[in-house]
Amino acid sequence: ERRVSAGGTTYDLPEPFLVLAPQKPIVQEGTYALPEAQLDRFMFQVDVSYPSEEEEVLIAGQLSGTRRLPLTKLLSPARILELQELVLRVPVADHVLRHAVALCRATRPSVQPGAGNADFVSRYVSWGAGPRASQNLVLAAKARAVLHGRYAASVEDVRALALPVLVHRIVPNFHAQADGVSTRALVAQLLDAITPS
Repeated sequence: ERRVSAGGTTYDLPEPFLVLAPQKPIVQEGTYALPEAQLDRFMFQVDVSYPSEEEEVLIAGQLSGTRRLPLTKLLSPARILELQELVLRVPVADHVLRHAVALCRATRPSVQPGAGNADFVSRYVSWGAGPRASQNLVLAAKARAVLHGRYAASVEDVRALALPVLVHRIVPNFHAQADGVSTRALVAQLLDAITPS
C-alpha cells in the first residue's frame, strides 16, 4: 500500500493503483508546474485533444441527462497484478535494450565530442532524459509486445513508445523556444537520428 496526501487528507492506496495528473494548457491559476524531477516519475505523457463533433454531442447528452450508463468491471485488482507480473517477465534482447538506452542517452546535451547525441540536442536541449526514462521505455515496450500478442519486446515497440515516454523528460532551452522547436519535434528528430544497429 502507498500513503498519499492530497488537500490535507491522507489516503492509503492498495495495489494496484494508478496516478493521473491532468494538466490544462490554460487556466493554471493556483497551480504550479511540476518540477522536472517530479515529471520524471510519470511513465507517459499522453496528450488529449478536443473530441470530434460526434463525440462532443455524446458527451453533452450524457452529462445533461439523468440517465446513468452502467459500468462493467473488466479486470479485478488481482488480475491487474497478474498482468503486471506477466509484463515484467517478458524478455528483452540485448540489442533492444541497447536501442532504448541509446535513445534516452541521446537526449542529453553534452560538451564531450562523440558522446552520442545529435547536434540539434546540443543546440536545443537544456536537460535530457535520465535512467528512469530507459527503464520506463523498456517496460512500456514489454507491455506493448504483450498487447500485440508477442512474447518478446522489439525495437519497433521501443520506437513506438519513445514519444510518450520522452516528451515530458526533455527540457528545451531558450534556443528551442526562440526557434519554435517543440519537445515533440525533438523526439521525432531523435528517432530519425538514432537508428537501430
